[in-house]
Amino acid sequence: MDDQIPTQAGWERELVSKLAQMNLKEQRARRRWSVFFKLVWLALAVAVFAMLMGWIGRGGETETIGRHTALVKLEGEIDDKGMASAEKINTALRAAFGASDSVGVILSINSPGGSPVQSARIYNEIKRLRKDNPEKPLYVVVDELCASGGYFVAAAGDKIYVDGASLVGSIGVVYQGFGADKLLEKIGVENRTVTAGENKAFMDPFSPQKPEHKAHLEAMLGDVHQQFIKAVRDGRGDRLKANTPGLFSGLIWTGNKAIENGLVDAVGSIDSVARDVVKAEDLVDYSIEENAFDKFSRRLGASFGAGVMQSMSKLSWK
Repeated sequence: MDDQIPTQAGWERELVSKLAQMNLKEQRARRRWSVFFKLVWLALAVAVFAMLMGWIGRGGETETIGRHTALVKLEGEIDDKGMASAEKINTALRAAFGASDSVGVILSINSPGGSPVQSARIYNEIKRLRKDNPEKPLYVVVDELCASGGYFVAAAGDKIYVDGASLVGSIGVVYQGFGADKLLEKIGVENRTVTAGENKAFMDPFSPQKPEHKAHLEAMLGDVHQQFIKAVRDGRGDRLKANTPGLFSGLIWTGNKAIENGLVDAVGSIDSVARDVVKAEDLVDYSIEENAFDKFSRRLGASFGAGVMQSMSKLSWK
């Protein structure tokens, strides 16, 4: 009986030791799995963040994907910070022309216009790309609206296609401002603007308008307008009906009327132009996509204050 006591105690110790070792192994395995899943979640979070910031994803790839028509979309107001900036549109256009399997490019436009500078940069880049890639035509397809700066850009294409109800034209320049000097006087508010340079407060909305300032502004607008007219004439050539009343006055026409006066060429859609004109029905979109962070910021109105200030005094093709 006495001989069995140590044996039983040793068996219990051995069992406790095995249980402890099993528990230790289980804890180690649990920690390994915990580290693994943390790394997976971290990698997923990094990937999502990169997509939100626009560091990864579509936009500008040039890998071999088969014979196709390249598509670039210009939508909304043309300015230096939006999705229709010269930087974004030109980047997409370069990728579209540079793709080895693209046989033609369609620029889809739905824009009221915007910055003369940004519009001119896109126009000039289209001209350059067409010259460097004569085997690849660029056709413009108008959606709802192609006005002012939007039409300035369109004039650089080989041909322009529209829907019969599209709105096209508005070849002109506008300066948007206001005068509040009489209102300030009425409510007893004094304007205390101080300048060094007699014209530094040019077109100050809180001061009476000076005739010489107005004349200078009109000359500026006329200069930009002539640049617009020259670009349209260079792009459209003999297709323009020069006897159309008000052709360069800022008027706007339906797609059908625009065909008649030579501002555009024919009725067509993205699909029909790719299929019947380019002869490559498969479409690949090279447009630069807006990342979610920028979209959220825009919707939240992060730039509201800047937009209000810009709207107080703005030169644009609209």
